[in-house]
Amino acid sequence: MAFILLSPGLTSGQEASSITLEESVQYALENNVSVKNAHLAIAASKATVGETTAQGLPQITGNVDVNKSLIVPSQPFPAIFFDPEAAEGEFIPVQFSPEYSGNLGVTVNQMIFNGSYFVGLQAAKTYRQLAEFDKIKTELDVVENVKKAYYSVLVSQEREGLVQSNLSRLDTLLRETRVMYETGFSEKIDVSRIQVQYNNVKTELDRARSATKISLDLLKLQMGMDVNQPLVLAESIADLEVVFEADPLASESGMRRIELDQLQTNLDLARLDLKNNTAQYLPRIDANLNYTRMGFGGSLSEIFKSEWYPGSVLGVSLEIPIFDGLAKSYRIQQNRVQIKQFQNQLFDQEQRIITEESEARANLKNGLSALAVQLENRELAMEVFRTTKIKYQEGVGSNFEVVEADAALKEAETNYYSALYDALIARVDLEKALGILKD
Repeated sequence: MAFILLSPGLTSGQEASSITLEESVQYALENNVSVKNAHLAIAASKATVGETTAQGLPQITGNVDVNKSLIVPSQPFPAIFFDPEAAEGEFIPVQFSPEYSGNLGVTVNQMIFNGSYFVGLQAAKTYRQLAEFDKIKTELDVVENVKKAYYSVLVSQEREGLVQSNLSRLDTLLRETRVMYETGFSEKIDVSRIQVQYNNVKTELDRARSATKISLDLLKLQMGMDVNQPLVLAESIADLEVVFEADPLASESGMRRIELDQLQTNLDLARLDLKNNTAQYLPRIDANLNYTRMGFGGSLSEIFKSEWYPGSVLGVSLEIPIFDGLAKSYRIQQNRVQIKQFQNQLFDQEQRIITEESEARANLKNGLSALAVQLENRELAMEVFRTTKIKYQEGVGSNFEVVEADAALKEAETNYYSALYDALIARVDLEKALGILKD
């Protein structure tokens, strides 16, 4: 946070920011979109726990009804009650309902026992734990991507510098050869040969510059930074070469991988789902309280002027599942299959981690060996170029030998930094395999 707040380049204008590998990782953990969404997922999981808990609290609802009977229904009533002389069996229509009626009510429901509720509480807390593990996994992925992108930029910049140096050497050689040609100590073909190589390297320099820009934009994307924000890496590839002077990962035993925690939590959720479906065979008990007040009138205004008659009901309901067409039984069968699948995935992931660790150790070992070989080749190629150039300048060597030595030097330097990049990537992969990527 101190880096983010104090670095003016990250917060204002187009001022270029200088950033180290450690700072780029920290910035990514604060600004990468995937990490932000992972934090939001945790907030959502907390709300899910609260929602599940709320189902066991009293549920209170209120209602207000105002009704007008467009056609008041009539009921048959024996006419003898109104006219003693009426014939037996004669009925007259009587309207019992008022034209307007109103109702005010409050209903309180309280769950007393529901097996699924208590399982749901456990599942909600487990789901929140899964969101935490997902966040950690997302952060690890971001750290891995930022490190690899940072190394890619460093290597691209170094390759661009190598091409620029090669171009400068060829430019010097081209000017010297032209002077020798003009003084009669060299042939036209010597000048043309160097000119062709010079033109090729100049084109290669343009490609190298484009590759550096693309690598830098990719790093910004992984960090969650605006791609239009100028950025300068504070470290060079030479600063990272020291990590290979020793092999600190050789003695690392590693830690438990977050992927195992994710699978284990998913397995726990599947078991809770099985428990929930089994609990649905148990009865459910709820208590409810209803309180109402009703008013009547021949017009809308009379409702509010009339007396409101109270009413209240207190009850307990018992819901007993009897037969649902075996739906719960089939869900339980699905849960058991899902549990077995997660157990298989957990075993498979454990074996994969062992394989990944072994492979990553071998790749780093091979990468370090290749790096040592390319370092030696680079030094030899540099010595050959220096010797060949001196011989040519003294008139005992050919122009062709100088051109070949320069091409060999460029190739050796390129191979060296490619081997260094491969070794750096192999080191990140081993850190990931050992579960210590954030260390």
